Amino acid sequence: MADEARRVISVIVINEASVLSRVTDLFSGRGYNITSLTVAPIPDTKYSRLTIVTSGSVHIMEQITKQLHKLIPVLRVYEHEDMVEKEMALVKFPITENLSDIDTLCQAYNGKIVNTGENIVIAMVADEPTRVNNFLKAIKRYNPKEIVRSGAVALER
Repeated sequence: MADEARRVISVIVINEASVLSRVTDLFSGRGYNITSLTVAPIPDTKYSRLTIVTSGSVHIMEQITKQLHKLIPVLRVYEHEDMVEKEMALVKFPITENLSDIDTLCQAYNGKIVNTGENIVIAMVADEPTRVNNFLKAIKRYNPKEIVRSGAVALER
């Protein structure tokens, strides 16, 4: 299929029960995959922002946008073009690893060590999704015990 590019869509919805289910049903019912989905309330409003990462052609994105607009609680749908996009990852390491090296690597990816326990240390990075990918590749040598990754969030410039 032509232009199966990665796409980031924001959907502003009324913050009410079943809205998320209706949006994800729209995608799954048409065979579209959601790579990442982040939802949070918009402060001081009755709305929430869904940031959806998917892939598809321009035509598929037009279809998705039209279908999303048909859902009653959806107020606005837009595909990001000129955006700031970030993602976060938390990584648990054994305390026996080189913490100085881990901290230096984290700082290179807008992160730091955020918690320590008796046997573990937890680091956090927040950066562009491709940079988070690069960080996760780079930290493999430090034997991460667990990795948790958020979905993308994005805002138009």
